Amino acid sequence: MSEVEIEYCVPCGFLGRAEEMQHAVLEQFGERIDRVSLVTGDHGVLTVAVDGELVWDKSEDEYDVDEVTRRVRAAL
Repeated sequence: MSEVEIEYCVPCGFLGRAEEMQHAVLEQFGERIDRVSLVTGDHGVLTVAVDGELVWDKSEDEYDVDEVTRRVRAAL
């Protein structure tokens, strides 16, 4: 089973986006993963990693929950 980690910038107010991504990942892949962790960060970070491998980064891609779930699916 896999682990998904969502790191988000606290000062930027990205908690809502991180929770939205967490909910979408759990809803779609809840039976295929062990955990979806929210990790606090700063400096504008908003990233998603599966088993330690970065699959989505806000600095490189536009925020889109559907795209995030597609990339998580591909990594699983």
